[in-house]
Amino acid sequence: MNAHLRRAAVATAATAMAVSLAACGSAKESGDKAKESGAAKGDDITVGLLLPENQTARYEKFDKPLIEKKVGELTNGKAKVVYANAKQDATLQTQQVDTMITNKVDVLIVDAVDSKAIAGGVKKAKEAGIPVVAFDRLAEGPIDAYTSFDNEEVGHVQGKALLGALGTKAKAGSIVMMNGAITDPNAALFKKGAKAELEGKVTVGKEYDTKEWKPENANANMEAAISALGKNKIVGVYSANDGMAGGIITALKAAGISPLPPVTGQDAELAGVQRIVAGEQFMSVYKPYQPEAAAAAEMAVALAKGEKLDSIAKDTVDSPTTKGVPTVLVPVVSLTKDNINDTVIKDGVYTVQEICTPKYKAACDAAGLK
Repeated sequence: MNAHLRRAAVATAATAMAVSLAACGSAKESGDKAKESGAAKGDDITVGLLLPENQTARYEKFDKPLIEKKVGELTNGKAKVVYANAKQDATLQTQQVDTMITNKVDVLIVDAVDSKAIAGGVKKAKEAGIPVVAFDRLAEGPIDAYTSFDNEEVGHVQGKALLGALGTKAKAGSIVMMNGAITDPNAALFKKGAKAELEGKVTVGKEYDTKEWKPENANANMEAAISALGKNKIVGVYSANDGMAGGIITALKAAGISPLPPVTGQDAELAGVQRIVAGEQFMSVYKPYQPEAAAAAEMAVALAKGEKLDSIAKDTVDSPTTKGVPTVLVPVVSLTKDNINDTVIKDGVYTVQEICTPKYKAACDAAGLK
């Protein structure tokens, strides 16, 4: 559990918000004006949605449509969602924030490419009277609300799963740690949680912070690790997400490593789930996108209308720049071959037909996916 996270009484959260907003001076006054106009507008609001990249399938396949749907439900179909994707470019995302401010959206939902770089844009939005909901990644600057998964717990889940897969082989060789991008604050939390589980129980032969989370960068890092450690000395790989796991597994196969060592992942991407079915990737972390998207939409609509978040956000979190941010955290699930039916299929993320293409049919049959 994030050390900065704490449960707070409603009064405490309200006080923290008041202190934070008071510190903003003119931003508070313009924020109050925005709340008044938002309340007067009722359901006729405009929500700006800024997502960080399109390399990872989740953002455009799940997050965007789920947020749009929930905003529509909450506003009787009267609200408008204006969308932009930064394609992993922090400078472009800052420009997108400026455009949203110019277009006078009523509230912003922002998943930051770079949590520090976005702070100036968040401040500008606040000065323009536009509340900001940080989505999935804890943006810096005077944000009004935050929703994500318990990201340190994600790392704990990954670390526990890797240890379980290694069993008695945990000390028989080295593991490689393929962490996410240093520009993503979640990556540091994943790493922290995983290391809490792994330290003292495994030998970390090589460790990387993977630039931009890109599979090709993870692939190059893994090739370097194999070269440095020797292909017979790697007993497992901690991969922070599924995209990188794909690049890692490609490198392991190219080096002729067989059987493949256990490789972790995250996001339950279709390709990752298929690799799990095929026995190439050991696990992923299933993060139910619907409740996270719903929380972002609920907080955004409430803020746009000038309503309080007490009934929505039961936790608070401290960012490096803002204390007591009202927060909704969504639990995560360790996804393995054994519970695919009870997670991504049951929740309608994928159909059996999507997972079990001809290439994976035999493996699906063996796993009981029919």
